[in-house]
Amino acid sequence: MFEICIKSDFSSAHFLREYKGKCEDLHGHNWDVEVMVLAKNVNKIGIAIDFKELKYKLNEILEKLDHKCLNQLAYFKKINPTSENIAKYIFDQLKPRLKNKFVKLFKVTVWESKSSYASYLGK
Repeated sequence: MFEICIKSDFSSAHFLREYKGKCEDLHGHNWDVEVMVLAKNVNKIGIAIDFKELKYKLNEILEKLDHKCLNQLAYFKKINPTSENIAKYIFDQLKPRLKNKFVKLFKVTVWESKSSYASYLGK
């Protein structure tokens, strides 16, 4: 089994509804995003998925989040834009874009700081 992993980032603001503390106020993060796909096989030249292709597909999604107040986006109007929910959102957006027969999306990790992250592992 092969693990293929890429990283990217975006900047955005958010606030957490029903949270008691500093995070209930509008604040921003420079989010790091890591995507991991799994592959049992590779193509004839030894590649499961080109890093460039995977980064492109991820960045299509991140462009919609970059320099936005996440709470104002349709998806996060009712769902709190926590690191957990952002990871799930990215996973759910990326999964249908991966039509590569060699890979399966395994995990999306969202870092909101150097020491704090949440991951979503799909089904």
